[in-house]
Amino acid sequence: MLYAPRTPVVPTHGRVGWTALALIVAGTGCGVPAGTPADQTVVAVPSDQGALCRRIDVALAHARDARLLDAGVQGAWQVVHGILAFGPEFPLATRDATAPALSYLLDGGALVGWKLRPGNPGVIAIVEEGSTMGQGHPDQWLGYVSQCGVAESGDRLVEGIPLDTPLTVGGRRFTIADLLAQAQHDIRPGQEATWTLMALSAWLPHDAAWTSGDGERWTTERVVEMEAGADIASAACGGAHRLYGLAAAVDAHRRATGGPPTGAWAEAAAVLDDSIERARRFQQPDGTFSVHAFERPATSPEVFARLSATGHVFEVLALALDDQRLREPWVRRAADRLVTLLEQTSDLDVECGALYHAAHGLAIYRRRTCAESTTKPLPDTDQAQATPLRFQPPSPNR
Repeated sequence: MLYAPRTPVVPTHGRVGWTALALIVAGTGCGVPAGTPADQTVVAVPSDQGALCRRIDVALAHARDARLLDAGVQGAWQVVHGILAFGPEFPLATRDATAPALSYLLDGGALVGWKLRPGNPGVIAIVEEGSTMGQGHPDQWLGYVSQCGVAESGDRLVEGIPLDTPLTVGGRRFTIADLLAQAQHDIRPGQEATWTLMALSAWLPHDAAWTSGDGERWTTERVVEMEAGADIASAACGGAHRLYGLAAAVDAHRRATGGPPTGAWAEAAAVLDDSIERARRFQQPDGTFSVHAFERPATSPEVFARLSATGHVFEVLALALDDQRLREPWVRRAADRLVTLLEQTSDLDVECGALYHAAHGLAIYRRRTCAESTTKPLPDTDQAQATPLRFQPPSPNR
């Protein structure tokens, strides 16, 4: 699968954006500065989809294998993003060996930022706002393991993991279901529920109902309505994660009912349609998406800013668009440019969030448009000859 480095946007209305944050994180990374001028040449639609798919295969394999994360260097925030992109088999270098990162964490492996504790009624994942290693949003770990990897076949696009997957916390045995039960218990009106919605949509029936810890009655539809009514532009990463959560909910409703979205899911679909049209209109001549994401058109001289914004927006499109729209020329141009950016930065220090969101988006796109590629695994990259990178830390607006 594939990953794209992430870089910020220009500050808007007091927020720190991709471009400004690129300048912040550039000083803390270990790679070469990436102030490559933005290419405003109009890029033609690639005519050979097969060639594009083969390039995606190579880029994903490089992101998975040649950028090996190390439990002694990276934190949970970086590693969980890698798991999102590549699923349970995403490798992690530990003190003893290279092992699947997800199993290492769920078995109680030590990693900075992976902070869980027994709660009531389940397991609490501690939020550390502003941390560059820990969970930055409510239920972020839960949401990402619900969406991790790409399903090899079937109607479901993402793989995720089963609710009964064992989880070790403080030497005690739990399951992923205990994390979900705590999320349902702790939800409150008006909270950021982007990652909570991803998990609810992945594991519960679309008509699920429960009572939270404060006695309020909740349904999955109520959470969809709350997220659909929340602001997009001020949300993390230009609203890309909120939109991905809505797309996951609409997709789950479609698979469950076999019909068009209704109720709150119809509201979510309308928000998605508006944002997708904005992404299309704001697309730059070179095929990248606006560094202001869904808010307004803009580009940046920072290659990481263009890569991050394009990767985040593309991840939403890969899940939200139907099969016909996913093959439209503007989407193919974006896929081609995203792969090009990954190729151009393959030997540079990058920020993990942008890298892995781009990889996840390209992996979903690969599953849906590259029939030949999806019948075989990604090519192997020799880790012994790879150069592990430390990666730039995440931005505050992650």
